[in-house]
Amino acid sequence: MTPDTLARAAADKPTPRLNDADTIATEIVEKLTYSIGKTTTAARLHDWLEATTLVVRDRIIDNWFGTTIHTYQQQQKRVCYLSMEFLIGRLLRDAISNLGLTDPIREALARYDVELDLVELLEPDAALGNGGLGRLAACFMESMATTGVPGFGYGIRYVHGFFRQEIVDGQQVELPETWLKHGNPWEFERRESSYEIGFGGKVTTIEEGGRQRQVWRPAERVLAVAYDTPVVGWHGTHVNTLRLWSAQSLDPILLDAFNAGDHIGALLEANKAEAITRVLYPADSHQAGQELRLRQEYFFSSASLQDIIRRHLAQYPDLSNLSDKVAVQLNDTHPAVSVAELMRLLVDVHGIEWDTAWETTRGVFSYTNHTLLPEALETWPIHLFERLLPRQMQIIYAINAGVLREATQGQTFDDETIRGISLIDEGNGRRVRMGQLAFVGSHAVNGVSALHTDLMKVTVFRDLHKLYPTRIENKTNGVTPRRWLFESNPGLTRLAEEAIGRGFKDDITQLSQLDPFAEDAAFRERFAGVKRQNKQRLATLIEERLAISVNPDAIFDIQVKRIHEYKRQLLNILETVALYEQIRSLPHLDWTPRVKIFAGKAAPSYAQAKEIIHLAGDVARVINSDPGVRDLLKVVFIPNYNVSLAEIIMPAADVSEQISTAGLEASGTGNMKFALNGALTIGTLDGANVEMLEHLGEENIFIFGLKADEVAKLRAEGHSGQGVIERQPLLRSAIDSISAGVFSQDDPNRYAGLMGALRDRDWWMIAADFRAYWDTQRQLDMAWRDRARWDAIAVRNTARMGWFSSDRSIREYAHDIWRAGPNA
Repeated sequence: MTPDTLARAAADKPTPRLNDADTIATEIVEKLTYSIGKTTTAARLHDWLEATTLVVRDRIIDNWFGTTIHTYQQQQKRVCYLSMEFLIGRLLRDAISNLGLTDPIREALARYDVELDLVELLEPDAALGNGGLGRLAACFMESMATTGVPGFGYGIRYVHGFFRQEIVDGQQVELPETWLKHGNPWEFERRESSYEIGFGGKVTTIEEGGRQRQVWRPAERVLAVAYDTPVVGWHGTHVNTLRLWSAQSLDPILLDAFNAGDHIGALLEANKAEAITRVLYPADSHQAGQELRLRQEYFFSSASLQDIIRRHLAQYPDLSNLSDKVAVQLNDTHPAVSVAELMRLLVDVHGIEWDTAWETTRGVFSYTNHTLLPEALETWPIHLFERLLPRQMQIIYAINAGVLREATQGQTFDDETIRGISLIDEGNGRRVRMGQLAFVGSHAVNGVSALHTDLMKVTVFRDLHKLYPTRIENKTNGVTPRRWLFESNPGLTRLAEEAIGRGFKDDITQLSQLDPFAEDAAFRERFAGVKRQNKQRLATLIEERLAISVNPDAIFDIQVKRIHEYKRQLLNILETVALYEQIRSLPHLDWTPRVKIFAGKAAPSYAQAKEIIHLAGDVARVINSDPGVRDLLKVVFIPNYNVSLAEIIMPAADVSEQISTAGLEASGTGNMKFALNGALTIGTLDGANVEMLEHLGEENIFIFGLKADEVAKLRAEGHSGQGVIERQPLLRSAIDSISAGVFSQDDPNRYAGLMGALRDRDWWMIAADFRAYWDTQRQLDMAWRDRARWDAIAVRNTARMGWFSSDRSIREYAHDIWRAGPNA
């Protein structure tokens, strides 16, 4: 924006809107009439949803413009958050709550016999992510707005997002998720913000002004078109932008082919372009899927960087101060190609000398690592990379040469360390290591929990840490309390307000003032009453969706997350089978009633994870139909886990299962959401569980199992489960029952391979940790019998989780890494 444009924009600031029920009711009816074309008598719930959204959106837009103008006027540094996933879920309730409009909107709609709760339920989930990575990005965007950090989120506007999961004959079936089927009233298309993205082609060298310059001439081009969604912070005073890119072909139809009768072929180019933003995470078990995934990553990275540079040059005369005015956070390795792409734009397009461009690039980028699994650190076959992105591959080679020169000058690294530093993996079919690229191209690299960060230094980035020993730092994840407490658990929020006042809503660390109430019997009783209501709500959902009746007075023992072997849903299932067998064998004992609840999606090509879902369903079917266990044990797998379902599940949990193999979970955020809502955690010393233990105290969390170093030691010793299984009758019996087809009588050998892996390898330490897990579950049984103790622990969990707010995380990023925001 120019100074004149800024002045005009400031002068055009609209008159503040009234937020009383009368004004809002009038505006909703106006939207129904003039934007939707319905009368109040003809309007259906979906019409009321859109009208209400538009009224709320108007109020956000006023502050959105104000935030933008202020950022330009103050020449503030912008933070650009690049992520393949933004699991934002439904937006209406979030926006209404942050703006403080819940009561007047509820009253306004009630005048027309419309319930706000029913309207909110009609909004589709924006399933632009598959788990913690995308939900973290959404929390961070909201917290950036809340804390006043000027932020831009950049991602992909997936037409179908992550798949809709159904369970058919016990097995996961993937169906398209259609969140855009009826449009999206939150977004604004920005036609002026469109950029050409190239693929393939060749690179030529030209002489220009006495120096050589590389020119990439792509063989294929697509158009990236921006769609903006405002992200409103607490109180609505600061509004940031989530910009998602949609892929379009330059020519929507090949008329010559169409006129020649090739009506299908005429659309092939358009379909190929649009496929880039069609589906989140296409299956990459085949070459076509791998190519599409790489196209997606480059597409949104290049579009975002072009947009960042255009915005910068609209305000400043050149790019010399780019790293002073822009911070780009790479959320995992998906946008790591941005390092090479920014170098291409700086060197090839804007004529900046290589060393200066490299200094700028490293000053701009920082990188968040989310995994210690080597296979999850993306690598790409060089032949694919060279064919699809030939100039970027040249740049990666040049970056690698510089890094290796740096490593061999004045250093005494051996050949193995040099191979570990290299951006090119020569021992696995020659592949580009995207984690290494992100690392060397960033000035800061962070883990997402204290344990994860420490392990990064000795595992996946051991060699790069030797070369750059000050680059890795920790930024423990957090969750936004607005969505995961205020909105999803209004009963608990009201109870906290009555006890300690409203201060915690502006400063969540003030929740600590609830701690003394753990000793107050009357408060504990009311706290337990809120939990009972939330459990009843979940029980009703289970009854309606699955026709399974569960007892809200039983322990609700919940494990909801992406289905993966290291997250060890299988350990939970084995303990469930062992418990089932014990209840049947010893019915006279005073068993503690439990409802085991699972939810989560398996990646479409992840066969073992799908098999675990199938086993959970088979176990549930047998146990739930056995009258011998009555209401002592029920098992439920809820299909199609998403943000909206999580908002019902988290407040209803008594027990939170955080039982990953130690050393493999980077952080976890579900653990934080559960504990914030008063669930007791059973977990390993993994990820942020370590810091939760520190904040909660060991008497308020149930930790079991091997530690990360013990897991590594057992693996190095060639641990297998056979000996452990033979020494543990409970585990052996459970495995034998599953292997023999007790839970799969239609196919007795269905789980022979899954059980055999536990005996042969036990890579995920399921057998090794089983006894400790079983014993800790029985400790939970005993704690449940002492309800005063249980409820006191639950209160302390809520009271002591304020530190795990994404507001705290963002303030740390802003101060330590980005140097942006109010306290930069």
